[in-house]
Amino acid sequence: MAISLYDLSVPTFLQTVRAVGAFLDRAVTHCAEAGTDPDDFVNARLFDDMAPFHFQIEAAWHHSVWGIEALKTGAFTPPALVGPVPFTDLQAMVGKAEMALETFTPDEVNSWSGKELNIELHRPLDEEDAWTPWDPRTLAFTSETFLLSFSMPNFHFHAVTAYDILRSRGVPLGKRDYEGRLRTRSA
Repeated sequence: MAISLYDLSVPTFLQTVRAVGAFLDRAVTHCAEAGTDPDDFVNARLFDDMAPFHFQIEAAWHHSVWGIEALKTGAFTPPALVGPVPFTDLQAMVGKAEMALETFTPDEVNSWSGKELNIELHRPLDEEDAWTPWDPRTLAFTSETFLLSFSMPNFHFHAVTAYDILRSRGVPLGKRDYEGRLRTRSA
């Protein structure tokens, strides 16, 4: 059985976006039970030289929604980063990502299969995070190679890093929380 561009992308992004939303909700519940504030997670990091929690959520949103948008437009143009925001705003971002992904249809996404994309990447210097900027570069992809070798790996990296930050701060999460609802076949 052949797998379509839509099947490779949208349901996969949705599975993890929904899992991220669920573990953010779980973090809020944990904080309520522990008498702590979920906003304390916003600037949390695994290591000093890694981006903070809020960036992980934004990047996951960008690589899912704007990863699919890039197939349509030929350009990876997520909105500018908003920086530290209240935890509830991060939850809202995840909700917006889910709603946006749900609007893409199989016919629409599959019509972009095999399209050539020349993606120009920029990495801004964020003084707060002391990242090293790189020179803009253009990468030549097809729709499939863009999703499979750029957008999806970045998406999953940021989603799992957000999970790891919460887990390292005591939120009771396990592997199944990250997996989300599996797309199993009917028996």
